[in-house]
Amino acid sequence: MPEEIKIDENLTKAERYEQLLPQIKALISGESDVIANLSNICAVLKYNMQGFFWVGFYTIKNSELVLGPYQGPVACTRIQLGKGVCGAAALRRETIIVPDVDKFPGHIACSSLSRSEIVIPLFNGDDVAGVLDVDSDSLNMFDEVDKKYLEELCGWVKI
Repeated sequence: MPEEIKIDENLTKAERYEQLLPQIKALISGESDVIANLSNICAVLKYNMQGFFWVGFYTIKNSELVLGPYQGPVACTRIQLGKGVCGAAALRRETIIVPDVDKFPGHIACSSLSRSEIVIPLFNGDDVAGVLDVDSDSLNMFDEVDKKYLEELCGWVKI
């Protein structure tokens, strides 16, 4: 198991993901505890991807999203399915990229510093089991590059 993540600081976003994803896969492949794996994924993304202000997981329990491991300031503990970006992504079963959270109808402002967001659903078989939520304190931070690599990463996550 790697004890540190190594990344070249002068890379494009896609190149950063290409360096990070194999290291994340190695980090979580030998660990069976889901909380440990989710925690390490959050730390790797928060501290190695530029502009990632908040990174965390929500899991579905009793028909609502419940806060799981994360890196960043205090967050919303429970989110109803269909509410906010996280609830919408879970209900729609698709990744949602929000360039400006102030323009997303029903956005839940867990932090006033959040300006843009991407939420990727996590699947357990055919069922949505939770979401990966990443916020930035900059507008327009997330794009199709993030979607591609974060969806690949979320495909490895077993809840």
